Amino acid sequence: MKRFFTLFLLIGSTFVGYSQEFNPPQGVAEFKTMSSKILNTERSYSIYLPKSYSTNTERKYPVLYLLHGLYGSNKDWVERGHVKDVANRLINAEEAVEMIIVMPDAGTDWYGYFNMDGWAYEDYFFKELIPHIEKTYRTIPDKKHRAIAGLSMGGGGSVVYAQKYPDMFSSVYAMSAWLGIEPGGGIQDADVKGKELNRTVLENHAVKFVANADAETQEELKDIRWFIDCGDDDFLLPINLDFYRAMQKAEIPSELRVRDGGHDWEYWHSALYRALPFVSNGFLR
Repeated sequence: MKRFFTLFLLIGSTFVGYSQEFNPPQGVAEFKTMSSKILNTERSYSIYLPKSYSTNTERKYPVLYLLHGLYGSNKDWVERGHVKDVANRLINAEEAVEMIIVMPDAGTDWYGYFNMDGWAYEDYFFKELIPHIEKTYRTIPDKKHRAIAGLSMGGGGSVVYAQKYPDMFSSVYAMSAWLGIEPGGGIQDADVKGKELNRTVLENHAVKFVANADAETQEELKDIRWFIDCGDDDFLLPINLDFYRAMQKAEIPSELRVRDGGHDWEYWHSALYRALPFVSNGFLR
């Protein structure tokens, strides 16, 4: 019996060592809140921290701001897009660098990423959220190590943010992006919040911004890496193509992918496998 017990301990210790060796640390996703004086409320955000964040406490990381779509929240990319699993897989395969991914909430109380009457979300994003992230977490707080991406309403938000603040982001990855509407378009039978969203999307028309950009603005946009990703069955494909053509006409380098798919989470989940390597290349440039 004593010999059997000793053998059991040896086998057990070997198993523990094997388990630790073949189950290395993985990145985690967390749900957080912060106070906003601009919006006069508590704001939620989700954050992905890469696998070495808790063990290498001297290291600083690049940041991707990843935006959700209309009627969504900060939890969408975690619960529906499975961002943690995708990031862990790509980082472990060395197809993406370790990065912090921040997923803000622009949908619980209002809809949209722009300033509206009574809801100055754009001010909040740049004056409170980014400073909060860079104060709270070990980020590399410069343009080269900051990127932005998003889907649908968030895809449009990511493009417009980079257009208006070209000194803030190195790369933009827009998925199925809502890049503008014409008068009378947008959300039909909208409530007050929806009407405000329609107005701000109309005012922040990404295609018209490029078409009307002067030479100095065009040069600023050329210092950003652009990627447009939209499904061939997506109702927003026409305006995504219009945006790409406007970028070509202005001689602003950009990449376009039209893949099989529609305006849904199956498409956006698959897009992450392209988005994270793309922004990683921008961080390493």
